[in-house]
Amino acid sequence: MLEEVERWLERRSWVAADRPLDRLLAAKAATGTTVSVVLPALNEEATVGAIVATVRRELMSEAVPLVDELVVLDSGSTDRTGEEAAAAGARVVHRDEVLPRLPALPGKGEVLWRSLLATTGDVVCFVDADLREFSPAFVSGIVGPLLTDPDVHFVKAMYDRPLGTAAGPVPAQGGRVTELVARPLLNLHWPQLAGFVQPLGGEYAARRSLLERLPFPVGYGVELGLLVDALHTVGLDGLAQVDVGVRLHRHQDDRALGRMAAAIYRTAQLRLARGHLVRPALTQFERAPEGFVPRTYPVDTEERPPMAGIPEYARRRAA
Repeated sequence: MLEEVERWLERRSWVAADRPLDRLLAAKAATGTTVSVVLPALNEEATVGAIVATVRRELMSEAVPLVDELVVLDSGSTDRTGEEAAAAGARVVHRDEVLPRLPALPGKGEVLWRSLLATTGDVVCFVDADLREFSPAFVSGIVGPLLTDPDVHFVKAMYDRPLGTAAGPVPAQGGRVTELVARPLLNLHWPQLAGFVQPLGGEYAARRSLLERLPFPVGYGVELGLLVDALHTVGLDGLAQVDVGVRLHRHQDDRALGRMAAAIYRTAQLRLARGHLVRPALTQFERAPEGFVPRTYPVDTEERPPMAGIPEYARRRAA
């Protein structure tokens, strides 16, 4: 298995500079492939506008028409996320406006799933809306292999991920849930995926023809679930990763990371056992004047079915 991973790393790991923009534009024109960029967003007014502005300026100009569609999928923001995104040039769609017959469930995966019905591109590129000092390589880098190699179906970004602290950034310490939960799970149960540097990263692109066939965990487990299911659908050689530099973003506290870890473990558990499991909960503790107080949270377990089976989506594709 180690030899297979090493061969994959040589064949399917690149840096963004390996595919200059002129090469991507030529490949896009030759194939007629369209590209949609989706930013799932919840209360990201501080960063979403700058990301949208960069994509529009660098990748949607007359000179560089790499991206055809830029959508911010708002999952219920209470700040000015929608206004900032629209002012910067994005089409803003509220989660509840997409497939309204199905009441929305909370979670990032729910928004990504619904985005397939709100976009039209042959290639769909997901980018988290909390990135700072955003580089257009986060889009062009991961879209590139899908435009130039017909055998590639799913591409993850890889990057350095420093942890922001009061004393300054700490190199390579920003992926705590990845290192403590996701990477051990993948190495033990899906060792073919051991070569992915950032398996939980929120920046990845895939062919619509693949995404519409995959179930979407509605919560924190969506990245691991999509990666594992993509492996089983198109095989290891259909997956790739591209180095796009450094990812700076807002970090969550330990309790939020604990809930994320539980959801990711549950997503892996479902893929290993598939059914007959109770709906789990996670109890954490907070200090209060009277001592430690338990707080119990449900663990994200809901999944949306492949979009290809949704009647509204099928009718739109047929049209």
